[in-house]
Amino acid sequence: MTAISPLAPKGGFPKLPVIEGVRFAAVGAGVKYAGRLDVMLAEIAEGSTIAGTFTRSKTRAAPVLWCQDNLAMGAQAGGAAILVNSGNANAFTGNNGMNGVETTANAVAQTLGINPRNVFVASTGVIGEPLPAERITAKMGALRDGLDATNAEDAARAIMTTDTYAKGAAASVDLDGVTVQIAGFSKGSGMIAPDMATMLVFVFTDAKIAQPVLQKIVSSTTGTTFNSITVDSDTSTSDSLVVTATGRANMDEITSITDPRATTFATALHGVMLELAHLVVRDGEGATKFIGITVKGAESNAAAKVVGLSIANSPLVKTAFAGEDPNWGRIVMATGKAGEAADRDKLSIWFGDILVADKGWVSPDYSEEQGADYMKGQDLTVTVDLGVGNGSATVWTCDLTHQYITINADYRS
Repeated sequence: MTAISPLAPKGGFPKLPVIEGVRFAAVGAGVKYAGRLDVMLAEIAEGSTIAGTFTRSKTRAAPVLWCQDNLAMGAQAGGAAILVNSGNANAFTGNNGMNGVETTANAVAQTLGINPRNVFVASTGVIGEPLPAERITAKMGALRDGLDATNAEDAARAIMTTDTYAKGAAASVDLDGVTVQIAGFSKGSGMIAPDMATMLVFVFTDAKIAQPVLQKIVSSTTGTTFNSITVDSDTSTSDSLVVTATGRANMDEITSITDPRATTFATALHGVMLELAHLVVRDGEGATKFIGITVKGAESNAAAKVVGLSIANSPLVKTAFAGEDPNWGRIVMATGKAGEAADRDKLSIWFGDILVADKGWVSPDYSEEQGADYMKGQDLTVTVDLGVGNGSATVWTCDLTHQYITINADYRS
């Protein structure tokens, strides 16, 4: 059994609040793995609103295309559902890909008595292998019978691939005297450089919020959460984020983005999404360090993010962290190669609170021993001041160890 990441939360999977209007089930269908949960179903009550963001990869998987079409069509009458399998990405499989989606979505629709276009489907795992849809459809009865509002943890475990632990997060927020619950789970460990949301993420709330407003909030929130993390610079074919609002909270519906409650809700949702994004990085394949990189003094926030990701994705930077080597020259290199404006003679770098480089040169107060000692920690931060403007951004990454190679060298075996 794979060892749990040393960066995993010490308390394990959190106790998520029940979201009225959602029930979960999980089963082992043998899609790829034997003797473990690998298919999850979420049943969503009628009247719920659903929003999502997805990978912008040019080789998007069939489930992503299906979900995007569902959102474009708008909600159909009746309840909804989310069906997810692990072990097979159902990507780059020709006609088999969409056939597999339609087969499984129709099976869910028939089992739950809903419109198949209200069934959102996601798959994660190996690319280029036909989905054994019949193994999933054979479990529809067991999934239906296992539906329970308290089964979120099993659902989270069923969507894992190389993950070493299930990832969950929750929050409650007061909206004008009404307590609203938000809970979700994510999966992801490798092939992490999202360009939409990330890997697979499912968040549920009992808030009553119109779909266009929920979509605006979800789309705007991904930029500083899931789109600000990277493990290995590789964007998946299958990245999907789906947020469901059941409307079961005793509140008036939020129908405008200018409603003050929309801002309050968005802040709480951002917190849940950021925690789930961080949990993905902490489970980066082979990771031993969780690293936050803040770039400031850039021409714009967008430019700062480009530089931050250049640093975060650099194999030389990441291996230096793995070896606990305070090689700040590699950060200078990654800053320069990003192509954004930077003033060499104003550039400053910090490891945590330690000023390493000051205005284009090593700080006179810095010692290599300070840097080496700081690198021994598990949670690290790097700050870079480009000295050319007021833009800033923070991204998160992990180190690159030999274990990453080991995992990915035999991923299909």
